[in-house]
Amino acid sequence: MAKAFSGSRYGKGVKEAGDYLNCPMNEKQYLDFISTLKTAAQFPLKPFENEIPKGVRAGKGPFFEGCLPIEVLAKRGEKALAFGPLRPVGLINPHTGKRPYSVVQLRRENLAGDSYNLVGFQTNLKYQEQLRVFRMIPGLENAFFLRLGHMHRNIYIFSPDILRPTMQCKKRKNLFFAGQITGVEGYLSSIATGFIAGLNASRYIHREKTVTFPTTTMIGALCYYVTHAPQDTFQPMKANFGILANLKKPLKNKKERNQKFSDRSSQEIKDMVYAIK
Repeated sequence: MAKAFSGSRYGKGVKEAGDYLNCPMNEKQYLDFISTLKTAAQFPLKPFENEIPKGVRAGKGPFFEGCLPIEVLAKRGEKALAFGPLRPVGLINPHTGKRPYSVVQLRRENLAGDSYNLVGFQTNLKYQEQLRVFRMIPGLENAFFLRLGHMHRNIYIFSPDILRPTMQCKKRKNLFFAGQITGVEGYLSSIATGFIAGLNASRYIHREKTVTFPTTTMIGALCYYVTHAPQDTFQPMKANFGILANLKKPLKNKKERNQKFSDRSSQEIKDMVYAIK
């Protein structure tokens, strides 16, 4: 802790000490880290793992753009990580009173506070290389690694061809899909599609009309995206304000705009629940 410090971005989040640990880097430390990371040995991909999935733009490779391995990001540009998962925005180093050049955030993993996860550090580096490279991070020189990183493959169906926004199969009405396999990304998005699939499966069994949520709601926008995305650009999608239907009166202020999106969505869902009842 002579190098690292506790704290969330802009002082937000849970106030208990230790929820996030931050390992700051100066410019030289960052550039040395990037240089070493780019040349570190990786596990070789199997032929089937190296294939570019259907719907992914040529040149992007087999990786999901929203969850790239840290070594892939490093090779895309010297400052790619400094503006990505290692961005220092909203953090002040109490040891110097200044914002660091970059910062590695560690998220608390358990109540005991003796286990932390390196945020945004998905990786395909060989295990010994992970130990060598990640101990270059200030404050982690003598860290004990409980579990090293490894890649996983996300399998998802080609929903624009297969599903309706009700999460119902186009060719088989009694078959519903939910979760990451539909092309949504993230826990809450997966739960949301599970809710839609479960609700509509129940309504289908009881011979009631299935429900499609409007694209003014996040749950509806996600279901619409995975079932209507262009075939040549289809990739998993996280919940974000960019997929919501536009406001009738655009707002320039981001905070006000997002609040307006949220208020509109809440009202739409209340109206839908009343109509369904």
